[in-house]
Amino acid sequence: MTETDGPDRATADRATPADSDRAIPADSDRATPADSDRATPADSDRATPAGSAEELERAERAVMTELDPGARAMVVAGLVLILLVTFALPHAGAASGFDVLSGSDAAVAESIALPSRIFVVLVLTFGVVMSVLALVTRMWVLAWAALAGCAVSSVFGMLSIWSRQTIPVNLQGAGPGIGLIIAWIAVMALTFHWLKAVWNKTNSQLAAQEQRRVAAASGEQKLRLWDGHSAP
Repeated sequence: MTETDGPDRATADRATPADSDRAIPADSDRATPADSDRATPADSDRATPAGSAEELERAERAVMTELDPGARAMVVAGLVLILLVTFALPHAGAASGFDVLSGSDAAVAESIALPSRIFVVLVLTFGVVMSVLALVTRMWVLAWAALAGCAVSSVFGMLSIWSRQTIPVNLQGAGPGIGLIIAWIAVMALTFHWLKAVWNKTNSQLAAQEQRRVAAASGEQKLRLWDGHSAP
């Protein structure tokens, strides 16, 4: 009985390690890496470009529609206030800016020409109203409108001063008043600041578009690399 038990025990001792070493790695080493290594990159590499593309799209949309003048907003607000004050100052003789705007008897007595009337209307519409709306709403379109209107106002301001200096002999009227001169200088300064704000906005738009294109190209490249590695 001792002789037969010896070979049986030796066989059992030799069979047990072989079964354990071959069976356990077959379940753990083959199944676990396949599930972890194949599932995790697919979720991370495909989800990250999509998320970054959506964030860049939202940022680009905000850059396209919104305007952030920064500290320049205080300068624009100050110039708008100066334009409002010039309406109470004389534009020609005893005629103030409000007289020129309304066409009162004082404006008629000073022989106010058409360029002066157009100038005060443009200053009130674009230099004051449109500029305030652009500052409050921070809309890029309104800033463009304020820029264009102030640029045209600058031209008519120059024509207004020229018309006051070239009054015909048969008409009565004084030269350009202090209100007209200050309004012309203020609207030119306002044109410059709106131009700087819109120009900086355009550069930000181009930078956002370029960043979005780079992110989209990077995401497509990652997806192609992953599809190439995962292909059988």
